[in-house]
Amino acid sequence: MHTGESAEMYLECILELKNERGEARSIDVARRTGYSKPSVSRAMGLLKKNGYIEIDGNGYIFLTSDGQKVAEKIFERHKLITEFLVRLGVSEDIAAEDACRIEHVISDESFAKIKEFANNVSKINTAKR
Repeated sequence: MHTGESAEMYLECILELKNERGEARSIDVARRTGYSKPSVSRAMGLLKKNGYIEIDGNGYIFLTSDGQKVAEKIFERHKLITEFLVRLGVSEDIAAEDACRIEHVISDESFAKIKEFANNVSKINTAKR
């Protein structure tokens, strides 16, 4: 399953909105991303056409199982890369901004190794306490 950066960003945004508010609509996505309503509407149509979301009669967006997988993958990458950069001494704002770019282009292999390294460092730090 291959998705582009734009689709991944929208799916992650939908997941975050659903986690925070319990629901997501196109207008919410537009507000969160700063994109115009027509741009978001077009993107939602493409996500729906490609089987990543469903939209009910009231305009509420639901992630399909494929959409949920992609959104969770990108969200995990964003969170872990942000935390990793912060631990290296990068400010939170810059770390989050950089993670947002890195999360879409990093290979599965590289991310797995960063995750493994971060988990090992966390275990070492926990054992020292």
